[in-house]
Amino acid sequence: MNLLIKSATIIDKNSEFHNKTADILIQNDIISDISQNIKNPKNYKEINFSNLHASPGWFDYSVCTGEPGYEERDTILNTLEVASKSGFTSIGIQPNTFPVTAKNTEIEYFKSIAYNSNVNIYPIGALTKKSEGNELAELYEMNTAGAIGFGDYKKPIKNPNLLKLALLYTKHQKFPIFSYPLNKEVSNNGVMNENKTSTMLGLKGSPNISEEIQIMRDLAILEYTGGNLHIPTISTGRSLDLIRNAKNKGLKVSCSTCIHNLFFNDESLKGFDTNFKVLPPLRTQEDVDKLIKGVKDGSIDLVTSDHNPLDIELKNLEFDNAEFGTIGLESFFGALNSLFSTKTVINILTRGKNIFGIKNSSLKIGAQADISLFNPISNYTFSEDKILSFSKNSIFKDSKLKGIVYGSISNGKIILND
Repeated sequence: MNLLIKSATIIDKNSEFHNKTADILIQNDIISDISQNIKNPKNYKEINFSNLHASPGWFDYSVCTGEPGYEERDTILNTLEVASKSGFTSIGIQPNTFPVTAKNTEIEYFKSIAYNSNVNIYPIGALTKKSEGNELAELYEMNTAGAIGFGDYKKPIKNPNLLKLALLYTKHQKFPIFSYPLNKEVSNNGVMNENKTSTMLGLKGSPNISEEIQIMRDLAILEYTGGNLHIPTISTGRSLDLIRNAKNKGLKVSCSTCIHNLFFNDESLKGFDTNFKVLPPLRTQEDVDKLIKGVKDGSIDLVTSDHNPLDIELKNLEFDNAEFGTIGLESFFGALNSLFSTKTVINILTRGKNIFGIKNSSLKIGAQADISLFNPISNYTFSEDKILSFSKNSIFKDSKLKGIVYGSISNGKIILND
């Protein structure tokens, strides 16, 4: 790929060109020059957008795709296209497929489909066979095939000894074990946050402690075993406090939160819109404010879209019966950029790869071109026509967002929005 990007403001704290506006010349997929007014004598394709900004390629570690097994929700190839047009050059794929991704051949299947894509795909393997929580899956074989971590998507580890064994196994490994923070007995099939709002709406609530006591248990096990623990998609301020304290004690623990748990609170459910039925549930504004502070100070390592396409039959139901989940890749940047400064947003979208042993990219001369292109100042309302996924279950429909994505460059390919 040969390409000339004109007048791009570079956002990359690891580059000498950080905060500078320059042309970027890419030759044979390598950044060969970054400077003012680069000539184009070889008539390379030029990119010249309004208020163009460029950063290292973005990473979202928690993305679901229907394929295999639920292709009506979305396919792998379309998910990759959605990701690339949403600015992402690397994504992690969750194992909630059919069959569940629990073997090395299934990891290889994902890698083979993405072979010619401009998006790097990093599968997450199931922690237990069939994600049933009874017996550890083939962790070593899946890791050798390319899995970057192991967890049963949205399913807590009920048996503490299973977590103990898994963490012991990772003491000398780079990959993390995911433990979803939910005690189902305490949650007791709650469909939203347990609070005055749930009482007012007549919906069964899931209390904060259903998340927090699971985290307390998991951190106690981690302190005993050592190892590498990742706690995905926390939603309460107390959960953040527990993890922050564990980090201060030197435990090897990381965590994430969802963009929608930063953008909305539990009062958003007053309209009974099932797109707002997510897991973990939306919490109070006090929790939201604490999570935002945790993202800013780095106590929360990752923010994810937690992109989970679901067909209309699973969402167009009474609130109690609808499935949990929302898509989020298309709205991710605009939502983040509405909450944080653009420099903070790019830091959020490019940090955290080291948790999974993935090398970071940078906008430097001689580096492989791995670039996200965007305009951070454009305001708009996110409407259904902006959804590129097969499924349309977006929590962000009709939300006012800030910042649009022009496209992404990676693996010798450029994908631009129409």
